[in-house]
Amino acid sequence: MSFAVGVIGMGRMAQALVRPLVEGGSLRGSDLIAVVGREPSVAHLQSQLQSEITVISSSDPRMHEAWEAPVQLLAVKPQQLDQVAASVPTPPAGAAPLLISVLAGVTLERLQSTFPGRVCVRAVPNTPCLVAEGLCGLAWGCDVTSEQQAWVRRMFEPVSEVLELPESQLDAFLALTSSGPAYVALMAEAMADGAVAAGLPRDQALRLAQRTLAGTAALLDQQQLHPAQLKDMVASPGGTTIAALRVLEKAGLRSALIEAVVAATERGRALR
Repeated sequence: MSFAVGVIGMGRMAQALVRPLVEGGSLRGSDLIAVVGREPSVAHLQSQLQSEITVISSSDPRMHEAWEAPVQLLAVKPQQLDQVAASVPTPPAGAAPLLISVLAGVTLERLQSTFPGRVCVRAVPNTPCLVAEGLCGLAWGCDVTSEQQAWVRRMFEPVSEVLELPESQLDAFLALTSSGPAYVALMAEAMADGAVAAGLPRDQALRLAQRTLAGTAALLDQQQLHPAQLKDMVASPGGTTIAALRVLEKAGLRSALIEAVVAATERGRALR
């Protein structure tokens, strides 16, 4: 049996990407083969996916069928790359399947040298893709056709806003958008802790912090406000907000966030 798409590493991100394609009719479940690391994971994952999707372990002899598909989604952990590559067959001359990698820090140059005979795309999706509110940066490798580019966009557009970037910008993109949810989560937790210290129940404080961040993001986006505009809208003279902002500035919150993004960018570059 031949498959249209082979997925190597069927974790949460890969599932978030392929489910809309199958559910929306862009891809039949029977056209997809997914490879997971261990045999015990096969039955569990199969029960969560449409029954037509073929799920196998990496030790299954049919694994080569995933690597023979014209489109291949590589979604393993970056440290597993060499182990995966050791068992990958070279495609027939003239086939040039499309390899889409979501591995953080793995460059197009490394992908193309590790998987010869394929055209490669490097994708950087962030965690909010799991709820179709994501961002994804794409960098095209050599010889990717316009038809293949359109296929890649169709894969990511149902769950994210898609940006095409020079690969040199992907480390900064990752530091802001992929690491960014952790910064926001830390802020939500700290804001909730402050509300608990001020007397609100824990569950209520967490919910209010989350809704405040979500509502603020929506307001900035929908009204296309600069963050400074919104800050000034909220901070009235001599009021509670400006008193709080003064504390945050003294504590160095702004500088800490700037340095966090820079540190994440530098770490991403060091992982190459």
